[in-house]
Amino acid sequence: MIEELAKRERVPARIAKGELDGKMKARVWKKLHREEAERFHQAYELMGKNPHLGLQEAFGVLQSGLPVDDFLKRRARTKKKEEVKVARGSVKGDEIDAFLGRLKEKADELIVVLAERTLLDTLTDVKPVALVLKGHGDLEKLQVVAVTRRANWDAISPSLERDPKLSQKPASVAREPVRRPVSDPRPFLPLVGKPVKISLRNGVALKLPLRAVGPFDVVVGNDEESSFFVPLHAMVAWEAA
Repeated sequence: MIEELAKRERVPARIAKGELDGKMKARVWKKLHREEAERFHQAYELMGKNPHLGLQEAFGVLQSGLPVDDFLKRRARTKKKEEVKVARGSVKGDEIDAFLGRLKEKADELIVVLAERTLLDTLTDVKPVALVLKGHGDLEKLQVVAVTRRANWDAISPSLERDPKLSQKPASVAREPVRRPVSDPRPFLPLVGKPVKISLRNGVALKLPLRAVGPFDVVVGNDEESSFFVPLHAMVAWEAA
């Protein structure tokens, strides 16, 4: 009843409730508060043309000055950003850090897989947004597709499944995590110890047991020596295998 009166008179719900309770009439409120009443009028007009909009969304559209579709897309991105932030904050990175720490301490020869080539190097440090390699210096993590020991790569590389299209033209990495195919690490957590199939942006597909999950990366492999470090941003798809 309150909602129906509010829509009909194009006033706030509290004013409609007040009228139903025998207090100020909606028409009187509109005369006393012309500017606010005009805003509600515009919002309800917009809702009439776009039935899927709620009142707060209608006000948001009016305030932004954007077309309805553009406003809803922007709001969806904002919501997804917050969801990704919460998702990352809910997963600890200790095991991933420990794995990279062991690679660094042992100074193993590593293959660093990039979109269109591989680097042979050793890891000397890990920064928030970069891996520091002995021979190549700082390497932005967004460029990294996977990291594994050279011996493992030499043994497994010839038998890896590859997507011909992505091998010829690797998928790009969006700077905004919300625009990437995989940005939430939480779905991986129940699968630790179980095999997964991860399709990488350079066409390589890894079918290996999931060993560890962090906010930004996973480690897959049968054991320590045959493991791959794989950033979420390098994935175009994944599934339980």
